Amino acid sequence: MKKVLKIVGIIILIPMILIIELLIILSFIPAAPKNYTKKVKTGGNIEAKYLRMGEYKVKSTKSKSSELTKYNYVYYPEELESSNKKYPVVIILNGTGILPKKYKALFKHLASWGFIVVGNDDGSTGFGKSSDETIDYLKKANKDKDSILYEKIDLNNIGITGHSQGGAGVFTSISIMKHKDKYKTAVALSPTHEETALAFGWNYDLTKINIPTLLVAGTQGDFETQAVIPIEKMIDMYHKIPSSKVMMRRIGAEHGQMLYVADGYVTAWFMWQLQNDKEASKAFTGDNPEILKNKLYQDQKIDLSN
Repeated sequence: MKKVLKIVGIIILIPMILIIELLIILSFIPAAPKNYTKKVKTGGNIEAKYLRMGEYKVKSTKSKSSELTKYNYVYYPEELESSNKKYPVVIILNGTGILPKKYKALFKHLASWGFIVVGNDDGSTGFGKSSDETIDYLKKANKDKDSILYEKIDLNNIGITGHSQGGAGVFTSISIMKHKDKYKTAVALSPTHEETALAFGWNYDLTKINIPTLLVAGTQGDFETQAVIPIEKMIDMYHKIPSSKVMMRRIGAEHGQMLYVADGYVTAWFMWQLQNDKEASKAFTGDNPEILKNKLYQDQKIDLSN
């Protein structure tokens, strides 16, 4: 009998070990491929330019934070260490199960364009608490003579982005949280739509958004197009935002890919909004915005009147 129980125990234990090993392996597989800036297809000159790595060499650092966020991860232009100027900031909110170690390439890409890029290990970004903590961290670091960021942060030019749950967290952060007025612009990538977000307790209010917002999603896969952000929900969300906004969908992109496949335009958006880059602005403005003629995208809408 003992021998039978032992065999049964081994039979049960082996699949469990295999599952654990699989989860460990998956945890190290990048959510954004290291070479995505060279591999992602582009459909316009502006998109192609801002998908490439920028001119700045990049360094990174991390520091312990709260029980919620664990660590703050900061990527920044190397020249920051010796310069006297201030740099704009992009805060990145994690999607479910996707922590910074899985998309380092995206942090590095944004930093190469002259941004201080900050993330953390919060796995529940939809509630907006970690974004408030990040703002507090930035304000403190900017005054701390022992911080690499001492007097280097442009607190008047802070943007925020996130994918999936992180996209919902973007809306929460800029609509109802304590530091909602600290952000100058936002990008939401495949954000969880309102009804599902509410069910999870991510209580954002699109009608209270008052900063320019870019909303991007994909067109491929039931999870993206039916569960996360169906097109009819996306259009409704877009119209509820009272501030300037742009929306578009990347043709053929699945949910996970939306973390990085539109990064050319995400970077261009932040370059325009936070660094006043006129060339980048042409992707979205003027008589013939590039996104409207880019055949890799559909369902484009632009309302920059507010």
